[in-house]
Formats: sequence, C-alpha cells, structure tokens
Amino acid sequence: MDPRTAAAPAPTAPPAPASPVRVNVPLLAVAGAVTVANLYFPQPLLAAVARGLDVSERTAGLIASAAQIGYALGILLLVPLADIVRLRRLTSVLLALTTAALLVAAAAPGVLTLTLATLTLSTTTVLPQILTPVAAVLAGPGRQGRVVGLVGLGLTLGSTLSRTVSGAVTDASGSWRTAYLVAAAATAAVLCVLPRRLPERLGPPSRTSYAGLLAGLPGLLAAHRALRVSALLGACLFAAFSVFWAVLAFHLAAPPLGYGPGAAGLFGVLTLPAALLSASAGPLTDRYGPPRVSAAGLGLAGLGLAVAGLAPHSPVGLVVGANLLVVGVSSGQVAHQARIFAIGRAVAARVNTVFMLATFGGGAVGSLAGSWLYASHGWSAALLGAGTFVAVGGLVVVRSARRPVPSCVPDATREAGVIRPRIPQGES
Repeated sequence: MDPRTAAAPAPTAPPAPASPVRVNVPLLAVAGAVTVANLYFPQPLLAAVARGLDVSERTAGLIASAAQIGYALGILLLVPLADIVRLRRLTSVLLALTTAALLVAAAAPGVLTLTLATLTLSTTTVLPQILTPVAAVLAGPGRQGRVVGLVGLGLTLGSTLSRTVSGAVTDASGSWRTAYLVAAAATAAVLCVLPRRLPERLGPPSRTSYAGLLAGLPGLLAAHRALRVSALLGACLFAAFSVFWAVLAFHLAAPPLGYGPGAAGLFGVLTLPAALLSASAGPLTDRYGPPRVSAAGLGLAGLGLAVAGLAPHSPVGLVVGANLLVVGVSSGQVAHQARIFAIGRAVAARVNTVFMLATFGGGAVGSLAGSWLYASHGWSAALLGAGTFVAVGGLVVVRSARRPVPSCVPDATREAGVIRPRIPQGES
C-alpha cells in the first residue's frame, strides 16, 4: 500500500508537462529586460541630474549607490515571498510600486527625493529574480537551462541597452526626467500584460511565516550542496567581472590610451555579441550538465582576463578580452542557476535569493579589491586580482567534482524538478 500511496501524487504532476506549453519565454525575457533596465538607465544621466538639480556629481552619485542597495534589499526581503504567496498578486504589487516610484523620481524637486525614489524603485524592481525561477519551474525537466539562458539574455540586453536608450532619450528631449517617464510607461505596460500570464503560485501552499521564510535561508545553504557550489562559483565569477569593469574606465582614460568617459560606456555595446552568444549556454547546460558549463565559463573568463592583460593598450585586445569575460560570466550564471533550480520548485525563489546575494556579495568584494589594486599597482595588478578569483572558482569546480557525496545530491542537480528527500519542501 505504501508504494502506491507514495505514487499517488503522480496524477497531480501532469501540470508539470503541461506547463512548458503555457510558459511564454519571450514575454518573461522582455519583462525581465524592462524591469532590470530600471536599475541601470539612470547611470548615464548622473551628470545631467547634477546640472538639473544644481548638486555636485559626487552627490548625484548617491543615486547609483541607492539603486544597488535597494536591489540587494529587494532580493533579500521580497524575492523569497514568491515561494509562498500568490504570484500574480505579488508581481502586480511590485510593478505598480515601481511605476509609482519612477513617476515620483521624474517629478523629484531635489536630489533627496530622487535618491529615496530610486531606493524604493530598485527595491521593488526585483521582478527579474522572480521571473527566472518561475521560468525554470514552468519549463519542466530537460529545458531549464535553455529557458534560464533565454531569460538571462533578456536581462543582459536590458541592462546593457538601457544605458544607450536613456542617453538618447535625454539628448532628444533635453531633460533627464523624460527617461524616467519612459521607464514608468514601459513598466506600466508590463503590469498590464504579465501578471495574468503567470501561474497563481510557484509552489504548493505553505503556512510558513515571513520571519520563518527569511530565517530558513541559511538552512537551505547548509542543506543543499548544489546551492553551496553555485553560490561560491557565482561569487568568484562576479568578483572577477566586477574587478574588470570597476577599473576599465580609469585604464581607458590613462595614457597612452587617453579615451574619454564615453569609451567605457561604448564597451557595453561592443560586448553585445558576447551577450547573444551566452544564450547558447542554456542548451549546453541541458545537454552536458551544469558542472561542464561552469568549468567552461571559468575558462573563458580567465582567457578574457589574460587577453586584456597581454594587450593592455590595444583597443581591439581589450574588446576581445571583455567579450570573452562576458561570455564566461554569463554562461557560468546560467549553469549555476540551472543547478540550483533542480533542487525543487517549492524553494526555487529562496535558493535564487541565496545565490544572488552571494553573487552580489562577490561583486562588491571584486569592485573594492579592483579599485584598491589599480590605485596602488595599476592595470596588471587588478587583472591578476581578478584572475585570482577565477582560480579560486577553478578549485571549487575541481573539489566539487572529486568529492564523494550521497547519490541523491548530485543526481538532483542534474534532474529538473527533483526535491531533496531529506528536507521536505526545502524547509530547514
């Protein structure tokens, strides 16, 4: 009787095969691109904001800091809710609040109001980190890597092209406020379309309290080796990535290159080929598994840093190095997320929260380390620091491949939708 009872939930599983038909990957990718753009489109506008509000550029720089702080808070405090609350209601509320905050920012009379509005909108615009696990869960077995890669491509394009679009809109209109109005209109359009296309819930109904939800995050990290491996690799790769981009503008401005501030922004457009190529990491992850794609991502990132280090004064060499780095980091992230989403749909949003916090933490460490190394010892030292992070990631890959573990753990990282047997519904 017990085996039949254990198999009883199988009739409720048909929604999983049906869900790949319902998931609208292009819509999720576009929605992710529009919402993640809210974090990055203000960056080229800071000088115009400083002039318009009559403040120093350093004071206007608080807006960029507020965006990063708010996004980290949103990932920690809001993304885990997707595991237990009604998904359509959550996305509707977040999009409505983001739209309202963008309108407040557009009408801000001073830098304080603009900074507070930016903090609010960046906290509520965490929809990309909700849509990614939603897409992976709906994709079903064997398609998670492909779907995560396509949604990730939307996020990459949104973060990259938003800077170009906001600058063009501001130049055409003569006011930085117009860019905020355009962003508000785009976010409102997503609000009108997206929620009704999402499932009612991501996981089964849960009685877990909000405090218990947050308190259980460290337990997930302790319980799931796949999450620990992905978190470490994500932190290492993003740290190396952040070292490079934190010091690139200074290196381009220094002799003998002597390029202006626009050159660093142009690199975002010049790395679009790498962003498009990284979409292939999804199918490769489905076919060969996350460990191999993770290792390949580390190798490409290391190669990119080596090219940039060996040709420090060649614009072509720097562009090639930047593209290799972007491909490596983006491919690695697809593989890492595919690995953690295989833990189970009941905790998909929470494991993504832990992973993204670790990734952003690595990025913060990389930015600080890169700035210090460049100021003290120059470009080569900064790239060596970035290479050290990549080397640490390589050690993690080697150790995770050689270390013997119970069979249920590695298999679960390769089979979509499997939940660890020892932790019911992922609760610690």
